[in-house]
This record gives sequence, structure tokens and C-alpha cells, in this order.
Amino acid sequence: MMKYIQKGKYEATELDGEWIILNTEDYTVTKLNEVGGICWSLLGEVQTSETLTHSLMEKFSPAENEEQIKKDLEEFLSSLHQCGLIENVN
Repeated sequence: MMKYIQKGKYEATELDGEWIILNTEDYTVTKLNEVGGICWSLLGEVQTSETLTHSLMEKFSPAENEEQIKKDLEEFLSSLHQCGLIENVN
């Protein structure tokens, strides 16, 4: 099972439900929606896609399709990894 955590100490700001992540080392700005921001906050500590899925289901709606949430979350984590914002941990 893959585990993830924020790769470095980035500046993160929430404005009207959207999050802005500033990577001052690579001079990049990443914009996240509310759900992405919640995931980003949780990734301050080691997480798996399962723990993130569980947290999102608790916060929003346990009636949502867990498999779809997990699939969307894995795509999101892949994007964050490609941007260099998170890393895999053992």
C-alpha cells in the first residue's frame, strides 16, 4: 500500500474555499479546490489513499460511492506527485 506525505514545507493559503500552494524552490503555484485543500492538509502527516478516502467520506457524505472517491483520489495524488508536492514514503 502506497503512503504519501507533503514533500517539503510549502506556503499554502486558503481563499474562498480554494487553496493556493506556493513552491518557492521550483517557482510553481498549484491551485486546489476545497476537497483538494482538505487532502493537502491531511498530507502533512503520512497518509494512504484509503485513509484519505475514509476522511473524505466522513467529512462529506458516507453515502457517496467509495470506489469512485478512491479512484478520483488516486488520480489527484498522482497529479500532486507529478508536480513534486508529495512523495512516497515506506
